[in-house]
Amino acid sequence: MPAQAPVLVASDLDRTLIYSAAALALTMPDARAPRLLCVEVHESRPLSYMTETAAQLLCELGDEAVFVPTTTRTRKQYQRINLPGPVPGYAICANGGHLLVDGVTDLDWHASVTARLADECAPLAEISAHLQATADPLWVRKHRIAEDLFVYLVVERELLPEDWVKEFAVWAENRGWTVSLQGRKIYAVPKPLTKSAAVREVARRTGACLTLAAGDSLLDADLLLAADRGWRPGHGELADVSWTAPAIGALPERGVAAGERILREFLRTVRTPQ
Repeated sequence: MPAQAPVLVASDLDRTLIYSAAALALTMPDARAPRLLCVEVHESRPLSYMTETAAQLLCELGDEAVFVPTTTRTRKQYQRINLPGPVPGYAICANGGHLLVDGVTDLDWHASVTARLADECAPLAEISAHLQATADPLWVRKHRIAEDLFVYLVVERELLPEDWVKEFAVWAENRGWTVSLQGRKIYAVPKPLTKSAAVREVARRTGACLTLAAGDSLLDADLLLAADRGWRPGHGELADVSWTAPAIGALPERGVAAGERILREFLRTVRTPQ
């Protein structure tokens, strides 16, 4: 494929390409479990993994397409990850709030995002204060503000009242914010803060002829809808509600096996885009 018209591959990371020990879903007999590669260490402990086969596939993908890690993680959290393959020239952090170019924030992009948030949504301070006032310390473990853009809670899922999440989501919706429950984290994110907007900017800069995407959560839906082709694993928020759309592949695999399958789909499409 001509260099001036590359394929852009934008993928979520956590529970899409990389997996914590708790999310691996190794349901096969132990003797048949895949070999794993640790791709993230936090506080001197291994934290995230992919299969060795997935690591090889990602190396191949990085050589044949513009691979763009696209995550809700903060920049600091993203920089802990050591993915195999070529170092990505572009990465999207904070759900689109930061566009990294060769590892450095594009300040013009960040300024345009923050200006839009100020115009279109209730302020972060209002959302954070509401969480502080209504979330029960019995089940909240951490209250975090990420990059001065959005907020999330780390919770004990078994103690979390389901009705609380629904009520908070309605309250936030009326203020221009989206709520997403992912594992032990509850995210509240301004609606204009999207992965898709940042991916479109990378596509513009690279002149990409085709955009592929993958993700597992509600915060990935806009990314999948904006791509020419997309895939979601058999686990996560989107799978839980059987979410799909034209040009979206709903894969049956769950856990780390889904990450491997997604990379196979990316590579197959990059090599035979028609």
